[in-house]
Amino acid sequence: MPAKTEIRVARVYDEPRPEDGQRILVDRVWPRGFRKDDPRVGHWFKDAAPSRELRSWYNHQPERFDEFVTRYTDELRTPQGAAAFDGLRELTRGKKTVTLVTATRDLDGSQAAVLAKLLDQH
Repeated sequence: MPAKTEIRVARVYDEPRPEDGQRILVDRVWPRGFRKDDPRVGHWFKDAAPSRELRSWYNHQPERFDEFVTRYTDELRTPQGAAAFDGLRELTRGKKTVTLVTATRDLDGSQAAVLAKLLDQH
């Protein structure tokens, strides 16, 4: 039985570290100032990011985080969201460590943190 993948979360602006394993950008929007081949990004998987409407509503307001998690999880249960989550899970399969990266300053209040928790549960 293969070992469970360790899922980490980091800012895309942080320099990659050897212990990051594969880095996967989970933002819908490409981060400013990055070339497409920048190693800090790794693989861009925007399909698992929250919808534009949900991102706009949440606007990284800490008091909305719990409701954001509920709404985002609901989005990931739709056929399109489930396919995206399955695709992300497939990218992590067989890897020792995967680091989900985001441009967001508040890592604990980000979609990357939500995805990391969900991936850890599955």
